[in-house]
Amino acid sequence: MTGLFTLAARSAWNRRFVLSLVVVSIALSTLLLLGIERLRQDVRQNFAQSIAGTDLIVGARTGAVQLLLYSVFRIGNATNNITWSSAQAVSAMPGVAWTIPISLGDSHRGFAVVGTSDAYFAHYRHGGGQALRFALGRAFGDGLDGVFEAVIGADVAERLGYAPGARIVLSHGDGSFAANDHADKPFTVVGILARTGTPVDRSVHITLAGMEAIHLDWMAGVPLPGLRVSAEQALQRDLAPKAITALLVGLERRTAVFSTQRRIAEFRAEPLMAILPGVALDELWDVVGAGERALLATSGLVAVVSVLGLVAVILAGLDQRRRELAILRAVGAGPRTVALLLGLEGSLVTLTGLAVGVAATALAWALAAPWALNTLGLVLQPLALGVAEWTWLGVLGAAGLLASAVPGWRAYRIALADGLQARV
Repeated sequence: MTGLFTLAARSAWNRRFVLSLVVVSIALSTLLLLGIERLRQDVRQNFAQSIAGTDLIVGARTGAVQLLLYSVFRIGNATNNITWSSAQAVSAMPGVAWTIPISLGDSHRGFAVVGTSDAYFAHYRHGGGQALRFALGRAFGDGLDGVFEAVIGADVAERLGYAPGARIVLSHGDGSFAANDHADKPFTVVGILARTGTPVDRSVHITLAGMEAIHLDWMAGVPLPGLRVSAEQALQRDLAPKAITALLVGLERRTAVFSTQRRIAEFRAEPLMAILPGVALDELWDVVGAGERALLATSGLVAVVSVLGLVAVILAGLDQRRRELAILRAVGAGPRTVALLLGLEGSLVTLTGLAVGVAATALAWALAAPWALNTLGLVLQPLALGVAEWTWLGVLGAAGLLASAVPGWRAYRIALADGLQARV
C-alpha cells in the first residue's frame, strides 16, 4: 500500500501544473465555505456580546428589532421618544434594580452621540458580563461641571486622534449639513473607554443635561431663527431632560422579567413597549437568515464546481495515460490496483486543496482582523475549527473521495488489449 501511495504521489507530481489548478480551485472553495461560516459565527457573537446583563429595553411602541437596532447598535432612527416622566416611572416600578437612559439623534464626524447618565458606566455590560473600563481619563461629571464633558469610545479616539482635553463640536442629526453644527457649545473629552468590540467603541457619550443644553435654541430639528443660547447661558437654564430615546432596564430578579414587561406594556401615561434583547436578536437572525443560507448555498455550488473540475481533469488525462495504465496491468497490477491508484491521486489532490484552503482561511482571518476591527468594529476571532467547520471539511473531503472514484471506475473498465492497441 505504501508503494502504491508513493506511485500515486509521483504520478500527481508529474502532472503538477494541471493538478495545481484543481488544488487552487478546491482551496478557494474551502476558503469561501470556512470564511462564510466563521464570519456568520463572529457576526452573531459580536451582536450577542454588544449588550449583556440588560433584562429589558424600553422604548416607544415600534418593532422589537427596530428598537434593538437603534438603542444598542445605533442603526436607524427612533420613530418616537418617551417622556422623562415615563422613564422615571419605569425606574420606580417594583423589581427594577437600575436603569440606563439613552438619548440619540446627534453625531460627531459620523459617530453616534449618546446622551446618558453615570449609570451607563456603572451598569452597562458587554461580552460575558464585562464592565466598561477607561483606557484614559474619567467619566463625565454629574453636575454643571459635566454638562459639556464627553467620553468617547476607542474607535472614535483612534480614528480621529483624540486624547483627553480635546475639544469637539457635535452635529445635529447625522451631520450631513455644516449648518447643523452646535459649534457654539463645544465639548471637552475627559475620558476614553477601553476597546469593547461593540458599538460603544464608535460612540461619543455626553450627559443628558448636555444633550438638552445643545438643543435649547432648536425646535423640531432646526435652529430657531433669532434665538441663540450660549454655553454660559445654557448653564443657567433648567437642563432636566424632557424626553429620551430608550431605557435599558436591569431587574433584581430575572424571574420577574415577564411581569415587568407586561406592566410596562399596560403603562397608561403613554404607549410603551419592553423587549427582551435575546429574543429580539433571535428575530433579527430570522430576518437575515435567508441571506446567510444564500451565501452558504453559493459557496456550496463553488465547491461542487471544484470537485467536478477534479473529475474532469483526471478523466481528460485518462486517454493520454492509456498506455501507462496498460503497462501497469502488464507488469501485474490488477484492475482494482489501477482503480485504487487513480482514486489515491484524486484523494491526494482533494486533501492538499483542503489543507491549503484551511491555511489560507487562517491567514486571511489574521490579516483581516485589524481592518475589520478598525473599519467595521467587528471582532474576528482566530480561526478555530469547530463542529460546523469540521462538518464542511468532511463534506468536501467525502465529495472529493467520491469524485475520485469516478476516474478509478473508468480505468477499471479499460482493458489491457485496449491500452496496447495502436490507435489511428
